[in-house]
Amino acid sequence: MDWEAFAEHMATMARDLLAQVSVEATLERISEYAVDIVDGCDAAGILMLHGKRAESLAPTDGLVVRSDRLQERLGEGPCYDAARRLGGERVFRIRDFTQPEERWPAFVCQARDLGIGSMMGFLLYTEQEDLGALNLYSARPAAFTKASETAGWLLASHAAVAFSSARTADQLQRAIETRHTIGEAMGILMERLKITEDDAFALMRRVSQERNVKLRDLARQICESGGIDG
Repeated sequence: MDWEAFAEHMATMARDLLAQVSVEATLERISEYAVDIVDGCDAAGILMLHGKRAESLAPTDGLVVRSDRLQERLGEGPCYDAARRLGGERVFRIRDFTQPEERWPAFVCQARDLGIGSMMGFLLYTEQEDLGALNLYSARPAAFTKASETAGWLLASHAAVAFSSARTADQLQRAIETRHTIGEAMGILMERLKITEDDAFALMRRVSQERNVKLRDLARQICESGGIDG
């Protein structure tokens, strides 16, 4: 492992990730960098769990999605465990899929048919939140060395900060847009019904609860239709 070159790649990556304009673009670049800078990595992706359902984000190859689906179906696997942060562990590795595996026997047995030779999973986390797992795959058995694992862990650490930052920025933007839409909807109701600002908001909140519709969705409907239907 050329650690000097790796450090230069990491510096470039850190700046590049923070320059991305969306969460999706940030995740895509994380996966691309994993393939580019971690020795032995042929494919990469990010796995998030919603209960027992697995969501594949930014896969660089269909193999990543097939592996995630297999782990979801079996309820086991290194990436699945990394995303769940079992036992506080943050790095998982299967060195050689041609050899028996005590920890995930069913997954390893069936994953051989997918063309996986070796793989690693890294928890993406910050002090405030867990963000899923960054997963690296190779078609070759024993492709990942200890140096590869260290490189993957360092990449995942930077990636988690960038992912969290991008998601926070996205949530803030959505909040600003929602507040603007609600304000516009209130203005429409105030004009049409000749009511006060407080009354317009109270009306929207009551209708939102009665119809079991989120306030932002109701506001969008009001802006599109010019009022509250019915």
